[in-house]
Amino acid sequence: MYDELTKVDIQKMQDELKELRDRMPKLREDVKVAKAFGDLSENDEYRQAKREINGVRSRIRYLENMIKTAHVIEAKQEEGVACLFDFLSIVYPENGVPETDWETRCVRIVTTLRNDVFHDCISKESPVGKALLGRREGDTVTVITPNGNTYPIRIVKIEKGEDDTDLPISSY
Repeated sequence: MYDELTKVDIQKMQDELKELRDRMPKLREDVKVAKAFGDLSENDEYRQAKREINGVRSRIRYLENMIKTAHVIEAKQEEGVACLFDFLSIVYPENGVPETDWETRCVRIVTTLRNDVFHDCISKESPVGKALLGRREGDTVTVITPNGNTYPIRIVKIEKGEDDTDLPISSY
């Protein structure tokens, strides 16, 4: 299994890897200094230093594996079609509710690595992302949730976007 990532995703991961590797000597020194304080069973500094270095090691392994197994994709752009990194204004049609009262939301379709639902960045692999990708303005799509429920979404507007280096990669 691999993740489909852009060149920008890979570069961001490589930059983070370099930063983490550069921090390792200081973290090792922090562990050594904290260990010298004595009794490790009651040494909070030591436990905290070990926790931090283990977290960094874990993140390094994660990033190395993501880079090694990634399938690099290009963010293709097609006019009038929802593509990767586009901004979509969508509504949730509701039976019995006037169209003017439908909830409108603006989302952006991104790679899995940059998924952030709190900032309306929706992964292309998510049920919503899969339903919207490749569709046109005015299309009503059916989203199928993992538990089998469905709901409609209508694309009101598509604004073309591009791979933005300012979009952060997720921590895990």
